[in-house]
Amino acid sequence: MLARLSEEAFDDKDWVFEIKWDGYRAIADLSRDTPLFYSRNGISFIPKFDKIAQDFKQQKHQMILDGEVVAYDDQGKPNFQLLQQIGDNPNLALVYQVFDILWLNGHSTEELPLIQRKELLKEALVETDVIKYCEHIPEKGIAFFEQMKKMKLEGMIAKRADSQYVENHRTSDWLKIKFSNTEEVIICGFTEPRGSRKSFGALILGKYIDGELTYCGHTGTGFNAASLQEMYERLRKLVIKSSPFTDIPKTNMPVTWTKPELVCEIKYSEITKDGIFRHPVFITLREDKEPEEINNSSFNEKPKVMTAKVSSKKTETSEKEKEITLNKHKVKLTNQDKIYFPKDGITKGDVIEYYQSVASYILPHLKNRPLSLNRFPNGIEEQSFYQKDAGEHIPDWIKTTEVYSESNDKNIDYIYCNDKATLAYLNNLGCIDMNPWNSSLPDLEHPDYLVLDLDPSTKNSFDEVIETALQVNEVLKAASVKGYCKTSGSTGIHIYIPMGRRYDFDQVKDFAHILMKQVNEKIPKITTLERSLQKRDPKKIYLDYLQNRTGQTLASAYSLRPKQGASVSMPLDWDELKPGLQPTDFNIHNALDRIKEKGDLFKPVLGKGIDMMKVLEFLQGS
Repeated sequence: MLARLSEEAFDDKDWVFEIKWDGYRAIADLSRDTPLFYSRNGISFIPKFDKIAQDFKQQKHQMILDGEVVAYDDQGKPNFQLLQQIGDNPNLALVYQVFDILWLNGHSTEELPLIQRKELLKEALVETDVIKYCEHIPEKGIAFFEQMKKMKLEGMIAKRADSQYVENHRTSDWLKIKFSNTEEVIICGFTEPRGSRKSFGALILGKYIDGELTYCGHTGTGFNAASLQEMYERLRKLVIKSSPFTDIPKTNMPVTWTKPELVCEIKYSEITKDGIFRHPVFITLREDKEPEEINNSSFNEKPKVMTAKVSSKKTETSEKEKEITLNKHKVKLTNQDKIYFPKDGITKGDVIEYYQSVASYILPHLKNRPLSLNRFPNGIEEQSFYQKDAGEHIPDWIKTTEVYSESNDKNIDYIYCNDKATLAYLNNLGCIDMNPWNSSLPDLEHPDYLVLDLDPSTKNSFDEVIETALQVNEVLKAASVKGYCKTSGSTGIHIYIPMGRRYDFDQVKDFAHILMKQVNEKIPKITTLERSLQKRDPKKIYLDYLQNRTGQTLASAYSLRPKQGASVSMPLDWDELKPGLQPTDFNIHNALDRIKEKGDLFKPVLGKGIDMMKVLEFLQGS
């Protein structure tokens, strides 16, 4: 969640105030066996800040945390320059100041009010020498701001006490109020030096305004001889022949243009009506920021001055938000132009539109099935997380079912998706693929179908996966069983056999094991039943029959997959399974036309099940 710039401190009983830390914003994902610790643009901080990462072992809960890595000088003051030079100073005093919690023990907390999130965080976080809870003060923003000024800190962050956490979005619920005007800008070139100056004269600065790179000033101050030379060496590697600006700015000296890839922080006196920084001074490079982030979110915009009479209601909604009505339910859709597939230019809005277009085909395969939510709130190249428990803050019309989890020793409230409204709601949460159980309500103990998952290693070709799938079909045909295949949408193939809820999970899993053994005996050179990754031959396809256990999920037929190309898990006729076929042949752009042409090839999977006992007798007899 990002903060808007504001001009003045204020008092308000509906707001809380925190120190504005001068450091690296960092997410700690402690929801999995191996912790992740990364910057806003997805760069791992673990190699750089291993001292902090080591203390994640002391945390007792599964959590996703938001905070800032801060380096302190010998006076105990945060110092961003020292933070950048950590390689030269491994004993630097570091602290991860944690100010928010996004997920806790299987529950998303993003829709809880901020003040409740901070209460949970304070209770859940184990503080160490390098991991600290970031305190706040309520209401008294003006006095707090003055205190920050005396301490010579950078400023303060004001947060609405009841605000929800909106990922990667800049709202007026969080405000940054600084003592000096600082801003991030993109370096787009440099001028020739004058007189005795070495390397370059001034940096040419830019920002994205309404999606277009726009000139916003130049600076030659803030450097010493060493930093001037260091910057020059960085820029020389980025030189391009023509200006990155559509409207080329006029300069006093000849310019060498560079790729707009480096972001730096400047301080300045004011911004002119034309959007040009006055008296800009270079402060530092910002390796933690991407050029695409440097847009008109807070630039060239008169910040709203807060007063003591600020309303506690949310006064601003994103122009990229909309509310639609589906199945008589209102669904709020946010950040529709957020890019989910960066290399393909596919947005969150495109994902929602795709699922709505194929809803009549995919919903029968999701109906009454608990879902494991695989959420990609910032797109496929950023961190994702799994969510099973619906949490308390879902709309009251979303259908859920309680299932006892032995591993967690508690009931988990699973969402299930029976209509277009729920589908849109889940997509808006960042669910790019839909992952249903093999069984459905009201009988979750007896699966509707059996799944054979052909899971290749990185050294297997897709043609080898196809060869294996065809061998599975030969085994099934020999036993007079009709199987149905689909691409996984990633690297594998899934084969389904209707079971009609006649057998429990253990029976279905054992039957799947018998089938996979027969396949492995036919083609042992390219397949394996070895479950352990350490022991498995890295050149073989894993014949995974263990997907037939309670609570296991696979991507549904017609589900998008979070892969480059926006592939779709697509049902196929067996005669389509030929060498040369690729998983990316079916994607967000062509899936609907194919489905309309072929119909739902997976419909029989939900129909009458096989007589497993007869098939077993047949297999034993043969």
